[in-house]
Amino acid sequence: MEPHTYPLPPGIHPIPPQLLDLRPDSTIDHALLHPPPLPSTSSEKNIFFFWHSGFPSMHPYTQRNVRAWHRRFSKQGWTIRVLDRQPGSPLNVEKYLDVGDLGTFPRAFVEGRIGGEHAAQHTSDLVRFPLLLRYGGVYADVGFMQIGDLDRLWNETIGNPESPYEVLSYNAGGVETRDLTNYFLCSRKKNPFFLRCHRLLLALWAADGGKSSTEGMHSSPLVRDVPRTTGEFEFEEDGKHYGPEEVAIMLMDYIIQGTAMTLVMGLIDEQDSWNGPEYVANHIYAIEYMVGSQLINEYTSWNGQRAFDLMSLPLPSEGECETEDQKVAREIVEGCLSRSFGFKLAHGLIIRVLGQTLGSLWRRHKGSDDVVGTYVSCFVRDERVAELD
Repeated sequence: MEPHTYPLPPGIHPIPPQLLDLRPDSTIDHALLHPPPLPSTSSEKNIFFFWHSGFPSMHPYTQRNVRAWHRRFSKQGWTIRVLDRQPGSPLNVEKYLDVGDLGTFPRAFVEGRIGGEHAAQHTSDLVRFPLLLRYGGVYADVGFMQIGDLDRLWNETIGNPESPYEVLSYNAGGVETRDLTNYFLCSRKKNPFFLRCHRLLLALWAADGGKSSTEGMHSSPLVRDVPRTTGEFEFEEDGKHYGPEEVAIMLMDYIIQGTAMTLVMGLIDEQDSWNGPEYVANHIYAIEYMVGSQLINEYTSWNGQRAFDLMSLPLPSEGECETEDQKVAREIVEGCLSRSFGFKLAHGLIIRVLGQTLGSLWRRHKGSDDVVGTYVSCFVRDERVAELD
């Protein structure tokens, strides 16, 4: 790793070197590919990722990100695992969960026939709740960068027996409502909220004799009372116009796991002794998602190409005045590092709706996320060695 040279913005501090695993990338990769067995103790400091074809086949920037998680948290007792579905892999989901159990996975997963345009994402969705329910800990997308001190937040909430909080996530629903994102989910094992969310998700997949994709799930009577998030999103594709209502339906099908969480949060079931609104108020710690994990999109108005171009700019040379674009790039770096708890890189359906994203462009241009002397290098490298005060 290059030495830390970018001046630390106000509000963050360097992580003491003894708390970081600063060994070479090759050594980190070996540790990620050969994690210790799951402990038989009560420790739930597990960090799970999933990539269907395994860590070695991940895009370089997501590999760098997962390494950063290991560097940041392994010395604080966390074990980072990138699970997969590769035959013979010691990190195959089948080594951690019963992939033949219809009480854990839908039939399409069990039979290996999940389809649809976003089959890989939905396979990933289906392992999140079961992993947390059995083992506890953190589930995060491979493109989710951690900025804030996760270990401290865990120890003061979920890991603290005196704390009322049992779930950590991000809230995209505003002040009066809750709409949890699924790219960062934390709980102890056997969490009652995630248990009910998982049961609902399995029921949605079981409809009509068993679904093979999430297409059409928005019309299920199980979720008819969940309002669709309609906005101004619309796009043209292959000569066809998709209006806000059609986009809302696409998004609801795509993120049906989030819809399940929204319904359970609003559900009151006396027979099951479940009061969703009360549970949300007392037990869910949800960070506001825009500043907390999507702040770059506030600076760039969700323009992925603009974000990519700004982050690719070189820093001013010594004695050189920064340009207007360099000023914006600096504000993004310093804003995200000092105000955000995480940094979500978007892929999937959003590319159809809004065009290329920063994450998709980093995929397309290998190594563009790690060019020394650019603003993205300042952000990515600083994120590894500094954290919020």
